Amino acid sequence: MKKEEVPQDGNNMHEGKFKQLFYATDDAGEYVKVNSVGWEPENIAMQQAWEEVNTKIADARKRMEAGEVSPILYYMEKTIMDLPLLASYVNKFQWQVKRHLKPSVFRKLNDDTLRKYAAAFKISLEELKKAGQ
Repeated sequence: MKKEEVPQDGNNMHEGKFKQLFYATDDAGEYVKVNSVGWEPENIAMQQAWEEVNTKIADARKRMEAGEVSPILYYMEKTIMDLPLLASYVNKFQWQVKRHLKPSVFRKLNDDTLRKYAAAFKISLEELKKAGQ
């Protein structure tokens, strides 16, 4: 790609705060570093992906507040984790983490187990417990 062809489509998600580095060729055919503010198709895809993430977080929060699921699901969505990843972080089997998503089971978890979840979510134990009340 030539230096002049590096995408510079505005309206990116980072509002000009971040730029991507591309390598392109200059008039002499040498590779040079070129900053780009974004590329419209990429910006659209990223925006759609973040909308999906935010929808999942909002849904998990509603379900948690309604008492349908434990706070583990909410924080799992908020930190963009899936079941296998979270299970590996807390050193549990996936079926155990899935079971901990039930509010009745969550309320019976000991502090050591809750501390592992809190550490994985980078929140305090008290914050996790408070969300579960």
